[in-house]
Amino acid sequence: FVAAPVPRNKRPRRTQESLEGPNMSEFKRISPQQAQELRAQGAVVVDIRDPHSFANGHISGSRHLDNHSLHDFITHADLDAPLIVSCYHGNSSQGAAAYLAGQGFSEVYSLDGGFELWRATYPSETAQSSEE
Repeated sequence: FVAAPVPRNKRPRRTQESLEGPNMSEFKRISPQQAQELRAQGAVVVDIRDPHSFANGHISGSRHLDNHSLHDFITHADLDAPLIVSCYHGNSSQGAAAYLAGQGFSEVYSLDGGFELWRATYPSETAQSSEE
């Protein structure tokens, strides 16, 4: 997941006092249960897996996000809405979450266990779609 810098939607980036590490933008790692609670409150879910994997199964209501759709997503997103990033197993989503937090999103979460743990925990909250 690599992308060029994107404008910050005409508002200054929020700064956080506690960072996860040096040069890391802040995000939180959350369980599927915490993600489900945030979804119920209207959080946006993005999935950074490859298009084929996304088409074969993803969190219901999630949006596929890749290098091609990233700029458009950031340009039109509500930077203050909670944002959950999902990948395969919860590893790649951490880097993407840090990147998105650095682009001005104020409340970013990485889904621990990724889509695989989500599917095992909430099988009825998954969907399939045609490939992009």
